[in-house]
Amino acid sequence: MRVAERVLAWERAPAGSHVDVTLLSAAAMRRANRRATGRRGLTDVIAYALPQPDGRLLGDVYIAPAAAAKAVPNGAGLQEELVRLAVHGTLHVLGFDHPDGAGRIRSRMWRLQERYVKRILR
Repeated sequence: MRVAERVLAWERAPAGSHVDVTLLSAAAMRRANRRATGRRGLTDVIAYALPQPDGRLLGDVYIAPAAAAKAVPNGAGLQEELVRLAVHGTLHVLGFDHPDGAGRIRSRMWRLQERYVKRILR
């Protein structure tokens, strides 16, 4: 089962909900970041949600492996980081959010994300 599908199931998303996860080059992610947020530079994940009138949730999660690789030393743990970003983006599609800065890793969303990452990787 794919990462996004598992998160949707664990969060009991409405039947028929679906999230696509796409890997982008660094250049493509910089362009997407500029269009989505108005910010320049590389970001690791961008998520879009499109709730449907029938209650289903459709979403897109874009991940930049180049940005993910910067978060892990020498590429060690890159797979885990890519899973973490897929979970993170899917949670955003589901409506979860977190504060910026230090509070981010103490947020409910972050704790849920880390629990799901551990479940997926075991």
